[in-house]
Amino acid sequence: MAAAISFEEIMFTIMAATQDTFKSYMNVDLLAGKVEKKVDPEDSDVTGIVGVAGDRVGYIIVSTDKKSAQIVARELMMIEEADEESIRDAVGELCNNIAGAFKTKYHEQFGNVALGLPLVISGQLKAISEPPGADDQASINVQCKGVTIPFKTADSSLSVKVMVYM
Repeated sequence: MAAAISFEEIMFTIMAATQDTFKSYMNVDLLAGKVEKKVDPEDSDVTGIVGVAGDRVGYIIVSTDKKSAQIVARELMMIEEADEESIRDAVGELCNNIAGAFKTKYHEQFGNVALGLPLVISGQLKAISEPPGADDQASINVQCKGVTIPFKTADSSLSVKVMVYM
């Protein structure tokens, strides 16, 4: 029987998968920022979510601002102008690629790992507990370990947050 995989190992796999995906598909180098121990899509205009099922369940979430989402769409889809549909497709594909790296790496340890179809949400997310007119910050409360890993390019022209909880 394989040794149990720690949440930290999963987190580092997601970090590497994010950096590898940006480098391989878009030739973009990303720097990882300070990991926050919460799932926090604040300041995001576009969010992609992929569910993970099997012996280990949870979600991999990618969120970004509209400017960064447009850059991702142009680079990933090799187009000059990114419309809303292209942006949604690109963020969904990005999230799917990162989740796929998790599945590939941990398939043997976790057995049958399944990924859901990417769900992409446009617009800012708000916690359901917020009263109308409350501060615009958003946060999702989860009952298990979750982290937000911020990434950006060296010149800060592109930024993205990758969140994982399982």
